[in-house]
Amino acid sequence: MRRPFVRDEHQGGRGLPGSSKRSTAVWVLLALALVSINLRPAITTIAGAMGQLEATFAVESRLLPVLGALPVLAFGISAPVGPWLARRLGSGRAVAVALLVLAAALAARALVPGFLFPGTFLAGAAIMTASVLLPQIVKERRGTGWWTGLCTMGFGLGAALGAGLVQPLQSALGGSLAGALAVWAVPAVLGALLVRGAAGRGAGPAADTRASTTTAAPLRKQRTAWAVAAFFGLQAMLYFAITSWLAVFLESKGLPPAEAAALLAWFSLAGLPASLLAPVLAGKPRILRIMAPGLGLLIAGALLGVLAAPAGMQFALIGVLGFVQSAPFGLGMALIVIRSAGPRTAGRLSAMSQGLGFAAASLGPLLAGVLHGWTGGWTLSFLVLAGVALLVAVAGFAAVRGPVVSVGETAADRPAEPAAVGR
Repeated sequence: MRRPFVRDEHQGGRGLPGSSKRSTAVWVLLALALVSINLRPAITTIAGAMGQLEATFAVESRLLPVLGALPVLAFGISAPVGPWLARRLGSGRAVAVALLVLAAALAARALVPGFLFPGTFLAGAAIMTASVLLPQIVKERRGTGWWTGLCTMGFGLGAALGAGLVQPLQSALGGSLAGALAVWAVPAVLGALLVRGAAGRGAGPAADTRASTTTAAPLRKQRTAWAVAAFFGLQAMLYFAITSWLAVFLESKGLPPAEAAALLAWFSLAGLPASLLAPVLAGKPRILRIMAPGLGLLIAGALLGVLAAPAGMQFALIGVLGFVQSAPFGLGMALIVIRSAGPRTAGRLSAMSQGLGFAAASLGPLLAGVLHGWTGGWTLSFLVLAGVALLVAVAGFAAVRGPVVSVGETAADRPAEPAAVGR
């Protein structure tokens, strides 16, 4: 007899009718999509308005690199919160709580005087709490690469909306930048309500929180875990460095602020197909072996192209950069799922990869900004970022060739039967 799509521990795992399982799958997919869309605007709205922060919030220009690094630093510090909260509330309810905190942080940093920096850090912590649990939820429900792709595409869509709507929202709100930033609390609340409803169709804490009856080496002693974490962290370092400073770089090329912000949004939009397809293609071993290291090489070439190109060619080259830069994020999320033995491991590997990875990634915006301030130009910053892209290739090579990561999975920890949706 097939095991249920969502296991109810309190009801002894009674099966659900096929239509109910499909309905639950659709509900969970919608929740995952809306959650992921909410996990980037907090960052890209600030990046898209970086040039106005000094006048609106009295932020000294020398502190802008710190502001760009704050959410990513919060990612690294708060990664263990997600698994801890999931053990007590269940993964879905834990994500709902994180989104409510995110909504409060987004509103407070824009509307409460002096709260821009603390609010940005708190928003980053809430984002990471939700983000580390997405691979665990996918693994629990035996979601395919399309599930992971939907999540990663949601990240890219949210990033694009955050960057692209800053100027229009500001105009619609009578020139209020604070209002344009605070409005993003609304979709965060909606996401919390939807994912809470999806969690209500499950049953309490996820099954992967049970104690294991098998033994395995700690994550810190498994080389594949470190390779996945390195791949995730290095690609994230590139992503946040680019999104933090791309608009400023484009303004130095002579583009007006509104056009520079639009190209930052284009960078995210161009990556949507890649973020969806990369997790799907990662399910094919022959493609995975080439894609993991190859993406790093492509990113290095795209960065050098954007650096050298005149303003008139930036639209095309930023589109290429957005495509190849978004694929490693989708692949990184997929590797957490693919290279894990089960949901328990996926949750732990997700916390390690995103926690350590984003802690390292916080150096990206800071490093690019410091190098720019030191040299007065962008050449050295882009060359260093291209070097980081080559390290992404090395980490990807190691991540797909090591043994599967496991922290010990019991029979009860194994995921339930997959739903028809997304297969």
